[in-house]
Amino acid sequence: MTLRFRAGAASDVGLVRDHNEDAYLVDDGLGLVAVADGMGGHRAGEVASTAALDALRIAFGAGAPIDDAVAAANDIVFEQSVADRNLRGMGTTLTAGALGIDGTLLIGHVGDSRAYLLRDGALERITTDHSLVEELIQSGELTEEEAERDHRRSQITRALGLEPGVQVDLETIDLRPGDRVMLCSDGLTTMVREDAITEILGDGTSAEDAARRLVESANEAGGVDNTTVVVIDIEDDGAPTDDDTGSTAAAAADESAEEATEPSQAAATDEAGDEGSGRRRRLFGRGK
Repeated sequence: MTLRFRAGAASDVGLVRDHNEDAYLVDDGLGLVAVADGMGGHRAGEVASTAALDALRIAFGAGAPIDDAVAAANDIVFEQSVADRNLRGMGTTLTAGALGIDGTLLIGHVGDSRAYLLRDGALERITTDHSLVEELIQSGELTEEEAERDHRRSQITRALGLEPGVQVDLETIDLRPGDRVMLCSDGLTTMVREDAITEILGDGTSAEDAARRLVESANEAGGVDNTTVVVIDIEDDGAPTDDDTGSTAAAAADESAEEATEPSQAAATDEAGDEGSGRRRRLFGRGK
């Protein structure tokens, strides 16, 4: 059985930030979708997220596997950061999905943007956040509820563009017709609980309407960050359709990324020890 996807996307600057450093990609020709959440201050985050998606699409279109394409995006963002002092320290998360001819969705992931699968009314998180609080949850030092209020939740342990190489998580979803996949920046998941996300994704509206409603929900909850959502409906390729809503678009969400003209606020880095483990983690604070 051959599958196809029908995607909808929405993004908003939110109610607190003065510009949007998120970006998204939907390319039905390549079967490629992605969300990136840039960081770096003074619009450098916009440059990072847009550059990452451009590089991702070029590498994947040239035949690179999705994880290698994400790694190639890291190299491009890092090279731009080193070459331009106004962009020093910029970086971005990147969560990308590639539809395979065998009915799988391969997810390449770095950072704390997320991928979810809604199947038969149940929502499953596919990716693992590369963040300090996620490590503390996994070690049992924080509960999920405590993590929602923890002041360290913005500290991520892995991002594109901050170092010359990056480890890319690779996840595989065996898709079925009727599945709904969502990629999102943390502007959604820090403002809207998963039970509310499940309700919106499962209410039978189109992918585009679901993405829009999720972004609106984040703003209604306070909108403290940029929010970007891509919703992908999985269909049998022979299924009838009312219209062709697939699109090919790589967009810096809400505003075009522009070259920074003043020195950017570099994403801060700290060496933080894990108490009791003897391990150390390099933490990247968002410079938005």
